[in-house]
Amino acid sequence: MSFSPRTRLRSPRVVRGFGATVAMATLAALTAGCSGAESVSAGTAPSAAPVSMTDQWIKAAESGMSAAFGNLRNTGDAPVTLVAATSPASQRVEIHEVVPDSTGTKTMRPKQGGITIPANGEVTLKPGADHLMFMDLVQPLRTGAQTTITLTFADGQTLVVTAQVRDFAGGKENYVPGAESPSHDG
Repeated sequence: MSFSPRTRLRSPRVVRGFGATVAMATLAALTAGCSGAESVSAGTAPSAAPVSMTDQWIKAAESGMSAAFGNLRNTGDAPVTLVAATSPASQRVEIHEVVPDSTGTKTMRPKQGGITIPANGEVTLKPGADHLMFMDLVQPLRTGAQTTITLTFADGQTLVVTAQVRDFAGGKENYVPGAESPSHDG
């Protein structure tokens, strides 16, 4: 089965009125065919984030938590920082990193300051490294399903991507409510 995720870049503006509704519907129809590293700007603002996400996927999970991964590409001439994410699949999404603690054990924790994608560069979100942590799933994430993830950047721009849910045996995240740093096994 092949998977072609859609991506769409949105400006943080509120659009109102019938003409705007028609324009947004037309834009949605045009973006329906976008796949891979393509992105579409919904506005002509010069500050539109030049970021796309490819190969995005989410670990299958029945409840609790999961994680999303993929490649973030910045085609712009300035660094762009991912500062937040949301998804209808979970009550909250946190940007996490995995680092060794004082004993050398890998520890997962929220990444302070977000993830900076260098100018004309790429960052890979992957198991055992930087990733998007889905906390408090609202329903099971089953293999083959798809869900959206909205990425928010420091300048207020957002990127909406659709990610496929996949089976993945590695990177078994453990989370204990109230603990400062949930730990990864493996």
